[in-house]
Amino acid sequence: MPSRYLSFRCSVPWLILLLQTLFLLCSFFGFHRQTPALGDIYSPSSFYPEFQDVNHMVIFGFGFFLMVLRRYGFSSTGFNFLLIVLGVQCSVLMENLLVFLRVQQNEVGMKSLAKAVVSTTAVVISTGAVLGKANPVQLIVMTLVELIIFYVSRCINRTVLQVPQQLSLMHVHLFGAYFGLAVASRFPEPPPGLDKNRSTPKSELFSMLGTVFVWVFWPSFNSILADSKEEAVLNTYFALAVSAVAAFMLSALTSKDGKFRMAHVHGAVLAGGVTLSYTAGSIQQPWIAMILGLLASGVASLGSHCLQRCLNPALKLQDTSGVHFTFGLPAVLGAVATVVLGVVEEGINTQWNNLSSLGYLIFVNLGAFCQTISTALITGLITGLILNIKLLKAVHVSKYFDDQFYWEVSCKIISG
Repeated sequence: MPSRYLSFRCSVPWLILLLQTLFLLCSFFGFHRQTPALGDIYSPSSFYPEFQDVNHMVIFGFGFFLMVLRRYGFSSTGFNFLLIVLGVQCSVLMENLLVFLRVQQNEVGMKSLAKAVVSTTAVVISTGAVLGKANPVQLIVMTLVELIIFYVSRCINRTVLQVPQQLSLMHVHLFGAYFGLAVASRFPEPPPGLDKNRSTPKSELFSMLGTVFVWVFWPSFNSILADSKEEAVLNTYFALAVSAVAAFMLSALTSKDGKFRMAHVHGAVLAGGVTLSYTAGSIQQPWIAMILGLLASGVASLGSHCLQRCLNPALKLQDTSGVHFTFGLPAVLGAVATVVLGVVEEGINTQWNNLSSLGYLIFVNLGAFCQTISTALITGLITGLILNIKLLKAVHVSKYFDDQFYWEVSCKIISG
């Protein structure tokens, strides 16, 4: 066995041990357990089921969602789990740091943990863009850098632009998608003849099962921190249902033989939930959520079918699992919908007489959107350059998309 295969023995275990020791020390000196008041909406008895839904969605759902490559199944699920458990600990410490700096109020422990899990979704989405190209050391470094920058972005939105906490947190899809695309653009492109980056019916089936798992639990994701939980659940479910129906319809219409394509359905059924993340708790009429779900599915399906062929080669976008069209573009649509729906609601309440408040509302929402996406792109490019330094042992392009480089894999699995 070449020595290159053993090189991670001297880096990955010690990096993980170092980080875990650091997390333990920071938690020992800086983490204070809070006891919720009687009747608190975030008490463990009432909040734990929703938290478990989100936890299952992020670990199980996204773990299988990323299994799109025929020879990268172990790494897709295994690395996803490793990054989540490290990322959640980092996020909790960031939450406590913001409390220590008095940027946000002290909150009940389980609510802080839920926010940490939701924030870690940005890392999972970004991992989909660099799937099969980054080694474990690079993925761990990317996780820490991305979470810190995401919290800084959220802090800017909350303190400078006065964006509500729920809205600032739901920028996680937008940030994760474009941060990951920016990082992936700094990795060398795989050679045209490399066939390890294709999928098989088995890998597509596992990926679709993960998509269905994420689909089922997405209403809990959108409502876990919302004030109007019932409206958030109903609106998210209606949007997801319409986006799933539209995904099947558009898949048959855009294929040459009229057959459904698993890749089309896989990328579009979640689009409605992503778009509704911003406004799930504020929409009063279900038909608005259904229209947004339809538009989101159209953006994801047509974007994957049309733009991917002409836009990705021109901009040299490398998107292994299609996070741009599954999360990025629907998140952009959701941000635009937030501005439109907010202006309409404010205009109706003021009878369109207070133009200054409308202008301020547009400025705040567009400012938060532009700040988030520009921060994600700029810091993603810088992070991509950092990840390719020699110290982090970037793998050769010939070793892309291969479990055998990191895992003990049987010959039967390799041949499959």
